[in-house]
Amino acid sequence: MKALVVYESLYGNTAAIGEAIAGGFRARGLDVEVGPLTRIEPEVTAVADLVVVGGPTHAHGLSRTATRKTGANDDKNPYAAPTLEPGLREWLDLLPPGGGRLAAAFDTRFDKPAFLTGSAAKGIAKRLERQGFRLSAPPQSFFVGGDNTLADGQEEHAFAWASALGSRSTVVPTLP
Repeated sequence: MKALVVYESLYGNTAAIGEAIAGGFRARGLDVEVGPLTRIEPEVTAVADLVVVGGPTHAHGLSRTATRKTGANDDKNPYAAPTLEPGLREWLDLLPPGGGRLAAAFDTRFDKPAFLTGSAAKGIAKRLERQGFRLSAPPQSFFVGGDNTLADGQEEHAFAWASALGSRSTVVPTLP
């Protein structure tokens, strides 16, 4: 099974979670390609059996041009490669039809109730379904603290989530 993990990251947290997810898939024996959406064209999803997409939660949902610029220009941002353009919204709109293939969505957000923070993963999941993908798990959140760094144990949580996702994700064969 071929898995693709694509993410948008501004502070490096979503990138770290994406890499941990790829590690969990590899531990299950999946062939994995992982990287930021600036390096992975939407067309690449057409050859993946499982597509996992993640992004940071900004202003209760997916980032926008203004929120990405704010994050990238933050003096406290140590990440060398923040995603500016395209954003996840634009990238997801360019996906080829999912054709019922499996997908999953994740986000990084502050460790507070979702009704307070919002969730980019929910928006990602809706867009994946609109493109014809079949969700293999509910949208998943990973948490950051007030200092914009991952909360303790989140990379391990992502690895375990991916390992479980990889073990229960199966490709439905197409009958001739």
